[in-house]
Amino acid sequence: MQRSHITKLILVLALLIIAGVSLYPTFRLSGLHQRENKLFADIESLTGLTKLDIDESLTVGDLEARIRKNASGDSMDKALQSAAEIIELSAKIEDVEKRAIKQGLDLQGGTYLVYEADLPQLLRNLAKNQDDQLEDIIAATKIVVEQEGAGFFTALEQNFKSRNIDMNRYFGRKGQTNQDIIRELRDEAEDAINRTLEVLRNRIDQFGVSEPSITKQGTNRIVIELAGVTSIQRAKNVISSTAQLEFKLVEESELTWSILDDIDRVMRVKQRGEALGDTLLPAEPDSAQLTEGEQAEEEEVSIEDLFGEQTEEIAEEDTTLLVDQNTFSDKPFTALLRQISGSNYIAVPAQNVRAVQRIINLPEVQAVIPSDVEILFGNEPMIYGEDQYERMYITKKEPELLGEMLSDASVQISGGGQSLRAGAPYVSMELNNEGAKTFSKVTGMNIGRYLAIVLDGKVASAPVIETKISTGSAMIEGTFSMEEAQDLALILRAGALPAPLYSITENTVGPSLGQDSINRGRNSVLIGLLLVILFMIIYYKAAGVVADFALMLNIVFVFAVMAGFHATLTLPGIAGIILTVGMAVDANVLIFERIREELKSGKTVRAAIDAGYGRAFSTILDANVTTLITAIVLYSFGTGPIKGFALTLSIGILASMFTAIVVTRLIFDIITSQYAIKKLSI
Repeated sequence: MQRSHITKLILVLALLIIAGVSLYPTFRLSGLHQRENKLFADIESLTGLTKLDIDESLTVGDLEARIRKNASGDSMDKALQSAAEIIELSAKIEDVEKRAIKQGLDLQGGTYLVYEADLPQLLRNLAKNQDDQLEDIIAATKIVVEQEGAGFFTALEQNFKSRNIDMNRYFGRKGQTNQDIIRELRDEAEDAINRTLEVLRNRIDQFGVSEPSITKQGTNRIVIELAGVTSIQRAKNVISSTAQLEFKLVEESELTWSILDDIDRVMRVKQRGEALGDTLLPAEPDSAQLTEGEQAEEEEVSIEDLFGEQTEEIAEEDTTLLVDQNTFSDKPFTALLRQISGSNYIAVPAQNVRAVQRIINLPEVQAVIPSDVEILFGNEPMIYGEDQYERMYITKKEPELLGEMLSDASVQISGGGQSLRAGAPYVSMELNNEGAKTFSKVTGMNIGRYLAIVLDGKVASAPVIETKISTGSAMIEGTFSMEEAQDLALILRAGALPAPLYSITENTVGPSLGQDSINRGRNSVLIGLLLVILFMIIYYKAAGVVADFALMLNIVFVFAVMAGFHATLTLPGIAGIILTVGMAVDANVLIFERIREELKSGKTVRAAIDAGYGRAFSTILDANVTTLITAIVLYSFGTGPIKGFALTLSIGILASMFTAIVVTRLIFDIITSQYAIKKLSI
């Protein structure tokens, strides 16, 4: 055997070994997943826990405790043994997954979302001031964009120009030209969308999705692919939540009663149909009192009794309210409220919530509420006895701390066997240096007061400040499920979205449909491969067997390269592989036809092989290079499925060039150099 043949043979064998090493994790992962599913099934049958319960417990680290709670005897021992194996296996799977071929959401199942940046809302956020005229311009701009397909900022500039209004009235600096302001707004919007992209990546990375795809499409769209996530609503909640976190002091009782008394007087005047003015005299401190929930002598009254007369807005809604009949005539507002013994909030019966909110938003009521005070509601209702209430707090308007001071948030499990919340999840927060200093100062100066933790304008909890807290730690408690607590924690860690988003496309592929896609794709590859193999053997005889070997090698190399670069296999990617199967033998067909022509012209087998490969090379190279250029363009400018198709096609083209020209030539060279072949089976 010639030295050049040995070198090529060593190269091919080395590549085969590298391919085997590269593909090993993918084959191993399949076995690990089968083992994991069996262990999950064993624990489910032994304890009654669902797969979701087991997943949550693995995340939190309390699987052993839950098994002990739900099983006993031999069943508990077997379940604990399976749990120990799962924990060990999970670490292996996580490590192997990093080196295996990943499956796209169309194969694994998952969620496909397309979001568009809400540019009108972004404009409102950037505006120096807002009025009806600005809203009219924004509305007109939206219509032009929807009907004519014009660019948003181009249409915005035209609308300002047609109304002869300078844009510096709402944006930019005084004296700045419209063109400069539009340019700055474009830059601001692009920057906001890019930052939003990063925030989304941060959120989704923490969501636990393996290799999510988050890409910018055009100027203001974001495409999100979450393989393995089939709950669209949960994904949307995590993606679109703004997570504005604030810490606000709850006002002391004296000011609280004074504000409630002022609102009562406003409503008394409104009931009587009198003009507001001198009738609103200064309140006597602590004159308002709330009725204990169990002591209230409740009766239903019409909403006209509260507001004095019925309006069209009220007529369309529930017109009955639950009031304390002993106080309603003198204190119409506080008669709608209740005091729950031992609580730090004002309780609003569920039936009265809309009426209470409407009263608070009345201009005359807003006028008597101090400008540095805010009335907030809780983020979830509470049950007292058989009744449902909403929590209401009167807090300072300016926050003591902001979410920007948060450095970390994680889910913890409440301890303490005697606590009613023992075993319940809560969100533990860590503050940065600035936040820790501020928190230490606030807690030190307000011992005994309540500090409301406000998330997106709703009070999550309002714990009492028992001592000065210098550690920079805080917590949010509530009736969270484990999943809700995990989602809240990751939203807090990721921060708020710089640009508001709204969903324009939502698609879900279930795991069963994904598996069906895998089965169909595998069958397509196998059937196509089988037909090509049979054709090559029938038409080209022994030479066809050589081409078929090269074809099998080509497929191995394609998957090995994908595994080596941690590429994602998608359904269009499988289509690319099927196309590669045809293209791989196309080169051999050209070569074999050339060899046949040379043999017919009277050349020897060796000379015909050399001439066949030499003359066919330029044609093969041209065809493959042009196809490769097309694949590169598709990958560069395409998104999602198109990229998957272009990726496998590109790898397949390069692999087929190597196997068709180098590998098959090497086989023919070795055979002809070792044996004196008079006639070639082709």
